[in-house]
Amino acid sequence: MIAPVRKLLSMIDAFRPADGPPPSRLFPFVRWALRGAGPALALTYGISLLAGSTEVFAAWLTGWVIDTATEQGPGDLITLYWPLLLAMALFYLAVRPVIFAVDSATTSLLIGPHLFPLILQRLNRWTLGHSMRFFDNDFAGRISQKAMQTARALTDIVLEFSDAFFYGFAIFIGTMFLLASIDARLLLGFIVWGAFYIAALVWFIPRVQASAAHRAGARAAVTGQVVDTLSNITTVKLFAHHDHEDRATLSALKRFLERALDFGMLSVTYRLVLLTLGGLLPLIALGGSLWLWSRGAATAGDIAMASMASTRLSMVTNRMGRAAVSIFTNLGEVQDGIATLTPPHEIADREGAATEAPLRDGLRFEHLTFTFGRPGQPALDDFDLTVKPGEKIALVGASGAGKSTAMSLLLRLYDVEQGRILFGGTDIRDITQEALRRQIAVVRQETAMFNRSALENIRYGRPEATDAEVEEAARNAAADGFIRELRDHRGREGYDAHLGERGVKLSGGQRQRVAIARAILKDAPVLVLDEATSALDSEVEAEIQEALERVMRGKTVIAIAHRLSTISHMDRIVVMDAGRIAESGTHDELLARDGLYARFWSRQSGGFLNADAAE
Repeated sequence: MIAPVRKLLSMIDAFRPADGPPPSRLFPFVRWALRGAGPALALTYGISLLAGSTEVFAAWLTGWVIDTATEQGPGDLITLYWPLLLAMALFYLAVRPVIFAVDSATTSLLIGPHLFPLILQRLNRWTLGHSMRFFDNDFAGRISQKAMQTARALTDIVLEFSDAFFYGFAIFIGTMFLLASIDARLLLGFIVWGAFYIAALVWFIPRVQASAAHRAGARAAVTGQVVDTLSNITTVKLFAHHDHEDRATLSALKRFLERALDFGMLSVTYRLVLLTLGGLLPLIALGGSLWLWSRGAATAGDIAMASMASTRLSMVTNRMGRAAVSIFTNLGEVQDGIATLTPPHEIADREGAATEAPLRDGLRFEHLTFTFGRPGQPALDDFDLTVKPGEKIALVGASGAGKSTAMSLLLRLYDVEQGRILFGGTDIRDITQEALRRQIAVVRQETAMFNRSALENIRYGRPEATDAEVEEAARNAAADGFIRELRDHRGREGYDAHLGERGVKLSGGQRQRVAIARAILKDAPVLVLDEATSALDSEVEAEIQEALERVMRGKTVIAIAHRLSTISHMDRIVVMDAGRIAESGTHDELLARDGLYARFWSRQSGGFLNADAAE
């Protein structure tokens, strides 16, 4: 790549982080999204102005040649003016093409390819920082579509400004001066025309923008409906609800069609008005200059110059009209995206939060009450628990007792409402979220897989791990055997085989073993097991339990389980009921107490592994 092009491409750092959170108002948001691209935009718009100026200069040059030729006659023009005619040839053959080539390069190589990733990575980074509540309240497909839509729309706005408005502005101003140089009365006609043109823009633009926002919202609703259906396609098929989902999609599409037709009718009317005004301009300029010529107040060159400049401007105004529709359509889409993407983070790191989180004094859940924003319906109610370093605790209770909620608060997937959680003696709100979560390895009941290779899914626990370490973790999780037999639709095998969206290529037990391998590889001091073996049969569960016993050595462990045989040998079992701690003790102590835990055990003793079998 030649040096000038390399220097041009380096003007925008497409991966520069944003400065602060995204504003919720349109123009501050645009400044936030484009910050750092200012010099490149100034260069691009400056080149566009220069390119537009060459069009006006070409019109003036044509008029000059005609007037000069008329004055000198056919014999003397070339002899007297050959240096100027040569310069004119160089302008058309070299200068003008180079200017337009640079103009194309700034938009096609600098602005277009760099702005989209610049904006999208900033939006994506902000979106990743939202709390789980943000994602619980929306569709993943809709959120991602909004980010893509906003980045694309804002990039298109910048390009349209360069390609149409700055280019057209130069021609507009240049034509005004050309007409003024012929006669002030031509300029007056041009100003009157310009007033009608601006009035049309002022009337149509807000209506186009509002209609575009409504259309974008309807389109996002269609995307959300389709993504929601396809994400749950197994449930759709099992319940034979193909027709139900089809009707829901058709209903969303009908609303989109109505909004799209409204936008289309407005756009057609807008284009008709602007095309009519654009066609009127050459008539004013040509008719006016002919009238002036008939009275001896203009030359033949003036007629050619006015005609050429006004015709070019008429073409540009049509282009500007299309660009205006595009710009304000995209502004509507940007505003629609802002409403979804820019809310402040519900959970944010405090200023000066610690970047290290040593366990030291263990964990302390201090009088937690948490309602998920539903007062009077606590998921946790004065939950108070201390876990010593290296202690292995089991949380037991019926579904909805608050076990997983307590772990979600420990991981700061939600922020506590009342009370606090201490990690190593420090309030977890005084530790950065990244630092806190690096110290905790989690295997959840609902395993999460990426549509990536088995190797990448396990290595997610520790990205710098070697292939050998990944495979060792898989062996410890009893996953190595089935992974080596994997083969995906592209012929990739073993650890290179992709697992499909959400790991659909694996059985529930296989997904859980991959998740356990990931947690083993992470090797964090705190291990949270949320129904870690719930999807496994008894034979595989025995293998996993043996592996987990090795992994748990020297670690602080909190295990959530409904299958009580898997936690009967934990240091302490905490029984939860309605968000509170009902009982606490060892397996034998709780059985001897003949309380809630004993009833749970009694119900399971016939259908699950008993204590002797577990031993």
